[in-house]
Amino acid sequence: MIRTVCASLCVCVGLIGGAAFAADRFASADDGKAMLERAVSALKTDPKAALKQFNDEKNKQFRDRDLFVFCFSLPDGNFTAFQSPVMLGTDVRELKYQDEPIGQHAYDAVAKAAEGDFVTVEYNFPKPGTKALATKQSLEARIGNEACGVTYFK
Repeated sequence: MIRTVCASLCVCVGLIGGAAFAADRFASADDGKAMLERAVSALKTDPKAALKQFNDEKNKQFRDRDLFVFCFSLPDGNFTAFQSPVMLGTDVRELKYQDEPIGQHAYDAVAKAAEGDFVTVEYNFPKPGTKALATKQSLEARIGNEACGVTYFK
């Protein structure tokens, strides 16, 4: 009987811990907004140093769980910061998911915004590890000729 109770307790602890890990794996909208606010402040202070920090995979200030800062220059739309260095220099407007031009939507929203205003774009995208679509939101701001943003799942 003690073995059964211990086994049940271990399973419960494992399930609870696993659920807590899964919930903590994705950042919140508030986390995303705070990261973008830090990014905007860094861009205003020293744009060149800020972009270097955004591209540094070890910089936890601009990379946390599923969050990272991305930037593209205006008007050409080429990425100047992204989680993967492979994307640097790629035109954001070329990004599509299932024929949805998410990159064009991101570009249009921030290009039309006043400098420093935060704008959002929503689209459907699968959470990592699944194929099920979830609502993802991109929060973006324009500072000078740079447009930067952070995406998160709603």
